[in-house]
Amino acid sequence: MRRVPSLPVAFLIATAALALLAGCGEGAAPAIAPAKTTPAVPVEAAYLAPPAVTATRVEGESLRLTGSAPAGSRVRLATPEGQTSFANTDSKGVWTLTMPVIAQPRIFGLSTTVGARQVQGEGYLLIAPSGEAVMLRAGTGALRIGRTGKNGLDAVDFDREGGAVVSGRAPAGAALSIHVNGRQMAEGRADSAGRYAVALTQQPLNGGVHQLDVFGDATENSVNIDTTSAPPLANGPFRSTAVSAGLRIDWMTPGGGAQSTIILK
Repeated sequence: MRRVPSLPVAFLIATAALALLAGCGEGAAPAIAPAKTTPAVPVEAAYLAPPAVTATRVEGESLRLTGSAPAGSRVRLATPEGQTSFANTDSKGVWTLTMPVIAQPRIFGLSTTVGARQVQGEGYLLIAPSGEAVMLRAGTGALRIGRTGKNGLDAVDFDREGGAVVSGRAPAGAALSIHVNGRQMAEGRADSAGRYAVALTQQPLNGGVHQLDVFGDATENSVNIDTTSAPPLANGPFRSTAVSAGLRIDWMTPGGGAQSTIILK
């Protein structure tokens, strides 16, 4: 799947619609500490880690989000309609925020402000009815927060051009082979945290029902998915649909195209 350009600054301020959702590219490398004879790097020029959600917990009728961001920053969650919630990080860069639990999936822009600088999260935050948090990342695979275990399929992302990414968990460093309808379509490897997001590179993943298998070290997972292209998003910047494989989210990317994410059971 191709990456798309970053979101215009205007959306970061207003978040009026997810049709202008930001990209999810990685930031620059941390600055090297200067020598004593070199003037210090101004705070405004230093690398700032993007905000992230690290855990969620349902407490009665409330959902408690815990996350990370630069220490002393102010974290902002915003809906496409412009509703906002804020949280301040502590001295260790930890923030918490509580919101009501509702029956329908919700999507948010996630950003943080440090002084005059604003840094956006690496994706868009989806809150599922179960309270699970998922980062929808344009051009790559979704990241499910709090998933445990060293073996499992988490999500399949695809677009109308047939680009697709398979995401999941496997033992750290495990070599993986992805098959579609019995044919090997890609190889990859789990990272040091036991996560993987492998792009299918052999050929486009056409619309229709496919059997997807992941094989590797102590790993064997299988699922049937339907990659039929999403209808136009006529009633908002995203749409959620319960499907046999799990929960399908069709959503707008920063470039105005459509990406589909199936959050697997």
